[in-house]
Amino acid sequence: MNRSATYIGLDIAKTVFYAVGKNDVGHEVVKRKLKRDQVLDFFANLPPAQVGIEACGGAHYWAREINRLGHEVRLIAGQHAKKYVMGNKNDYRDAQAICEARSRADMRYVPTNTETQQELQMLHRIRQQVMTQRIALICQVRSFLGEFGLVLPEGVRAFQRGVQQVLGENPTNLSAGVLEMLLELKQQLDSLDSLLARYDTRIVRAAQADERSRRLMDVPSIGPMIATALIAAVNEPRHFKSGRGLSANLGLTPREHSSGGRQVLLGITKKGDRYLRTLLIHGARSALRVAEGKTDRMLIWAVKLKQAKGFNVAAVALANKVARIAWALLAHDRQYQAQSDA
Repeated sequence: MNRSATYIGLDIAKTVFYAVGKNDVGHEVVKRKLKRDQVLDFFANLPPAQVGIEACGGAHYWAREINRLGHEVRLIAGQHAKKYVMGNKNDYRDAQAICEARSRADMRYVPTNTETQQELQMLHRIRQQVMTQRIALICQVRSFLGEFGLVLPEGVRAFQRGVQQVLGENPTNLSAGVLEMLLELKQQLDSLDSLLARYDTRIVRAAQADERSRRLMDVPSIGPMIATALIAAVNEPRHFKSGRGLSANLGLTPREHSSGGRQVLLGITKKGDRYLRTLLIHGARSALRVAEGKTDRMLIWAVKLKQAKGFNVAAVALANKVARIAWALLAHDRQYQAQSDA
């Protein structure tokens, strides 16, 4: 019997790892509990195998390192590996399930991120955190002032002007203690605004430095933010068979609940990368607001759809189309050419 593992499932954690391997006829030939510093030595001493790792924290690092040792590593989404867990959950059975999922010919995998991708993702996630902190601080200041009968206008800039006016004129004779705390909150907000501007500048520089990002920014609704987020998420566009595959991965395609030969399509699935999907939809909204009178055939189509189905439906449909165009530009190394009906 062949004692070499053809497929290996690796269950990873912070310190304790578990590897289970099967040969080409499905017999278990590897069962090993490992410490973190033993993992690479373990795989270095094995013949090349097809390795599966659940896509979770640290998985991309381990996939890159084990790939360098001559193995073919694929990341598997947790919901796909979970289907193969037999019995109660433990590290061994998790590794078994990952190994079984890796052996399936029809299994769908998660692309392995490069270090450059992870750096871009880190940049976006930190900026997103700063945005969340700023929104929370603005809401807190609004609620505090509301308790004193002051309702500030909507919008960040209008809100900042309103706070400055309160600090300068004190229209309701707020106490010195309230004004002091309000000033401290205003200083925190200014600090967050400054930090946000620095991250925006970094994202713009990253977009200008990447040739793929520059090509993506030729597409209506795509700016530096969306372009770099796409590059960070889709380093290997050929991982998807078509633009629809990328769009479905981002949750921009309709849910289906069909039966008896009758097709029923519902709202979008909202699966996948929520952050990138949100950026694409916001970008589509911005493009749709100024699309009237434009000669680009895609924008003309979006305007007609807005008139027939409403603004929100048209914005999501435009985001879907933009995602597919972005895939085509990246997968086929093309430049966007606007088609005009004029």
